Amino acid sequence: MYKQRILLAEDHAVLRTGMRTLLNLEPDLEVVGEADDGLQAVAQAKELQPDLVLIDLSMPLMNGTEAIRHLKRRDPHVKIIVMTVHKSDEHVRAALDAGADGYILKDDSHPDLLTAIRRVASGGTYLSPRICGMVVGGYLATEATTAAAPTEGMLTSREREVVKLVAEGYKNREIADLLFISVKTVEKHRANAMHKLNLSSVVGLIAYAIDNGLVSR
Repeated sequence: MYKQRILLAEDHAVLRTGMRTLLNLEPDLEVVGEADDGLQAVAQAKELQPDLVLIDLSMPLMNGTEAIRHLKRRDPHVKIIVMTVHKSDEHVRAALDAGADGYILKDDSHPDLLTAIRRVASGGTYLSPRICGMVVGGYLATEATTAAAPTEGMLTSREREVVKLVAEGYKNREIADLLFISVKTVEKHRANAMHKLNLSSVVGLIAYAIDNGLVSR
């Protein structure tokens, strides 16, 4: 069985040790490195080439949001999950706009964390249930609303299909199977749609789909 290679970026050593122990108990997960500040996280990711980075937002030398930007700029395919105490709309939106694929709170349950890791690792996204409604609502009020005006003709029919399935929670592999296309083609349609709509995160894409009637609220 392939193990997802995880880098932990967390400045609290006790919490980092506990997370490493719990994650290494899972047969499909392996912690391959640790970092206690943002700069070290970026350096470790370059050296270790992890599949997924689990990162806090409040860290010394370079905060988590800035580290996410560096990580995604260097490797757009690396998966990143924020694990933090911050629940504010400002923190969530900043992390997602920087490129985070998931956002979980430190007081969420261990099963929630495992769900987030596996969903993001397989090409999906994950938001803590306690912030999901708030974030989507915020995007509906701002980013998705501004992108929604020239709806007709902006996206191709296939791009609209992909956007709809992403918003319904399907992973890239599942979308590829449903539409009888390759995963690479799904990724291309998804990226094209986000570029045309001037959206910087999957949450914005979901909000766009809701606002334009592709999926129900």
